[in-house]
Amino acid sequence: MKEIMAFIRLNKVNDTRDALARAGLPSFTCSKGVGRGKKPLASIARQVILDNSGEVPANEIGESLVESIRLVPRRCFSLVVDDEIVPVAIKTIIEVNQTGNPGDGKIFVLPIGLGYNIRTGETQDREFHE
Repeated sequence: MKEIMAFIRLNKVNDTRDALARAGLPSFTCSKGVGRGKKPLASIARQVILDNSGEVPANEIGESLVESIRLVPRRCFSLVVDDEIVPVAIKTIIEVNQTGNPGDGKIFVLPIGLGYNIRTGETQDREFHE
């Protein structure tokens, strides 16, 4: 089993939910989050390093740096699926969320060891069923 974590834009939540349901994956958790990409502009970073004061410069470059590291609202979809379903889930999420622009999101796939049904206390190593 695998957990698929997908961080997506806010305006793609309903489309993603509907597409996952059509693909036979109606069970997931969706949570709020904020984050940002991994790289501010290299030239801005170099200028801050050259400043040597340890503070963001009070100029246009400093303003750009602060703006580039602003946290952006996102949604995190989390699905736990059998290994053979992973490609279907990933393809579905990408098809809905891919615009070709920076900020389309990220998908991570993590291994799941065991799961427990809280109601029954059963240990489950396959997809969870009620």
